[in-house]
Amino acid sequence: QVQLVESGGGLVQAGGSLRLSCAASGRIFSFNTMGWYRQAPGKQRELVASITSGGSTNYADSVKGRFTISRDNAKNTVYLQMNSLKPEDTAVYYCNVHQVTFDYWGQGTQVTVSS
Repeated sequence: QVQLVESGGGLVQAGGSLRLSCAASGRIFSFNTMGWYRQAPGKQRELVASITSGGSTNYADSVKGRFTISRDNAKNTVYLQMNSLKPEDTAVYYCNVHQVTFDYWGQGTQVTVSS
């Protein structure tokens, strides 16, 4: 079993920055993909960014150039640095770990960007 604890959400004005963190514990394998998804009211959950244990990254087009995902393998922690935030980035952000054939999810953290 894997447990994920997220932190760092909050309220910020447009153009501001936030940094999300997600610490994983439990049965963490050496090879996995960690990522962030988000879900806005009335919309489907979507991938924001992901990073493999080898450091390969993938971003949604809407956040390229503004968000940066990183991870600390020694701490089993993934980060999402969000800059130049826009009101349309408002959503609940969920941490995800994908290993083998399983997906594990955090409880979600609210990010609200005011205009």
